[in-house]
Amino acid sequence: MTFNPADRIKKVQKSATRRLYDAAPQGSINLGLGEPDFLTPTVIRNEATRVIREERLGYTPNAGLLALREKIADYTSVGLKQATGADFVCVTNGAEEALFAVMMAILNPGDEAVLPNPGFSAYATIAEIAGAKVVPFAMPAANGFQFDRDNFAKAITDKTKLALIVSPSNPTSRVMARDDLQFIADCLHGSKVYVIADEIYRDLYFTEERPASLAEFYDQTIVVSGMSKMMSMTGWRLGWAVAAPEVIQSVTVMHQYISACASSVSQKAALAAFTDAGREATRRMREILRERRDVMTQAIERELGLPYVSGEGGFYIMLDVSRYGESEEVAMRLLEERVITVPGDAFGAQGRGYLRLSFCIEAALIEAGIRRIAKGL
Repeated sequence: MTFNPADRIKKVQKSATRRLYDAAPQGSINLGLGEPDFLTPTVIRNEATRVIREERLGYTPNAGLLALREKIADYTSVGLKQATGADFVCVTNGAEEALFAVMMAILNPGDEAVLPNPGFSAYATIAEIAGAKVVPFAMPAANGFQFDRDNFAKAITDKTKLALIVSPSNPTSRVMARDDLQFIADCLHGSKVYVIADEIYRDLYFTEERPASLAEFYDQTIVVSGMSKMMSMTGWRLGWAVAAPEVIQSVTVMHQYISACASSVSQKAALAAFTDAGREATRRMREILRERRDVMTQAIERELGLPYVSGEGGFYIMLDVSRYGESEEVAMRLLEERVITVPGDAFGAQGRGYLRLSFCIEAALIEAGIRRIAKGL
């Protein structure tokens, strides 16, 4: 019998990141996958082993442990005019489940979802699964992938139900300026549009100050974040959504029927992330990532001499390889030199002609990977 998948999943494909990773020969240097190579901080691992030894580990409330929701609420409230509380928070199995639960709770078939181009491929995929129409707003490559006010404003219509921004960005690492966030708030003032602010990279920044949050400017913001990047906890699957309680109630219902609750081990261990030791671990990661970014940019200039965009946070660089062909063709060709990259057009049309490079790995491997790119071009 031939399996016939549901219509909602027929056009969904494995992401380009995973396709390139799966096709790579052994011994490849991975400049593609967006995952820090740091060990999860000792303070987290020690707390996890303690709770495994000493505590009962059953189901938690669907929305997550109260103590953790309170910590997340306090963390998210920094800079806000009015503090949030535990009833504003739903803890999920990673930030991607939070994205899924939020979009499925808000979007009806036919609604319009205004999404960044370029942007993380899951945004459009989840919106389409929900039956929404994806309306991209371009952050032009010609302008260094910066937020474009006119393009955003033109994308908003009376059918817009949801918009999404990400700062620092995946794939560009660009950080949105405070006045651009204020523009979004002014543009949407009086509307019924909700905005997801994907802040999974927010604590990985290279500016003097932590990037601002749209929640400081716009009440109908839904903050999505988690521990994967800022605490190097990708495999622990611990994320969250933060929004007004009436929104979080529906998000939590959706989350309940996806996975019931996030891992109790991960939730209890994650409490340590909000201690002084946890915050210091993130600060040290920022320092190392800044150093690795500098290693990568210097290697690109020395070995390749190609244009690139290096953002103000995250851990990605967009490398312009347009003179060598289409992004995916170039990325596939580079596999022959055993170096993994991600084609820029996997994130939208504005990424065409670029490769996304990640500086998540050790400096020596970054330099070796750039040399392999130089050989393969």
